[in-house]
Amino acid sequence: MWKDTYKGKKILLTGHTGFKGAWLALWLKRLGAQVCGYSLAPNTKPSMFEALHIGSQLEKSVIADILHPQTLEQVFKEFQPEIVFHLAAQPLVRLSYSEPVLTYQTNVIGTLNVLEAARKTPSVKAFVNITTDKCYENKEVARGYTEDEPMGGYDMYSSSKGCVEIMSASYRRSFLLDSGFALATARAGNVIGGGDWALDRLIPDCIRNIEAGKEIEIRSPHATRPWQHVLEPLSGYLLLGHLLYTQGKEYAQGFNFGPNPDSVLTVAEVAKQVVADYGRGTVKVHKRDNLHEANLLMLDITKAKTVLGWQPVYTAQQAIAQTVAWYQRFYRGEEMLDFTLSQIEHYEKDMVWKKN
Repeated sequence: MWKDTYKGKKILLTGHTGFKGAWLALWLKRLGAQVCGYSLAPNTKPSMFEALHIGSQLEKSVIADILHPQTLEQVFKEFQPEIVFHLAAQPLVRLSYSEPVLTYQTNVIGTLNVLEAARKTPSVKAFVNITTDKCYENKEVARGYTEDEPMGGYDMYSSSKGCVEIMSASYRRSFLLDSGFALATARAGNVIGGGDWALDRLIPDCIRNIEAGKEIEIRSPHATRPWQHVLEPLSGYLLLGHLLYTQGKEYAQGFNFGPNPDSVLTVAEVAKQVVADYGRGTVKVHKRDNLHEANLLMLDITKAKTVLGWQPVYTAQQAIAQTVAWYQRFYRGEEMLDFTLSQIEHYEKDMVWKKN
């Protein structure tokens, strides 16, 4: 079974204090891995990392910046990881308009620092580099983008991730073909799930407004996105890490991880579903500002299905229901670690894949 790959393995996870990183850290620990996290401190209040005391459950939790290469290399040297999952990033489109330099420094130079630290550490055998669906040159066409289409990006966040994809391919060809670790990139976007409190994300904004008794204001009601629960792409990352570790460079490529086409919904549809599942709240269309955001973006996941044997489990409606259930329990003051682990356990039982 692919999950057995992680038992006892040393895993270095950047971005472990973030939303996706916190979920991945818990899943890796559930699989029996020894996990070293490396990240800045959480930048939201509350945060899943702090609410579930995730740092205390890891073998090592380092609060530091990937823009500090000497610190990064020292952590790699001391921990000697076998598999690296790189999630640390400036992940927000709208923040990239006000912080373009920080966005490029973190996403491009920071990623290069992590790659270099891994290259200098002989124990590293597999590296999964997490980018985004927004790395593609988005022409807003009514079909999913495939992995061989041009990189690009209108805004600074999207273009920085396009740069990361190009850099990763170049890095692989320049340094890793004859020796070194197996490097793959993973592209996913519009991930939802409990524990996300980032600004300018649809469901966290919905939850905040519901809990504050305010109307949910949405800027782009007709914008279409491929919505998926956080465990969907994480399962793809874990499968990809397993294949890179056990079978090597055959899988050192880029892969899309997204939902099936019937889970591509508009922003308005998602907001209304959140209100229905939560049992309260109202939705209002807010006047748009002048910051560009894509109206249509979809991924083609045929390659992940055929090459990796991966496929999504939840519909968008199921993903929203799982997400709302998490927040409802959190705001009732319930203990969230066991519930979060139960969501992972239930997801594992529902996984049906062709390859192990």
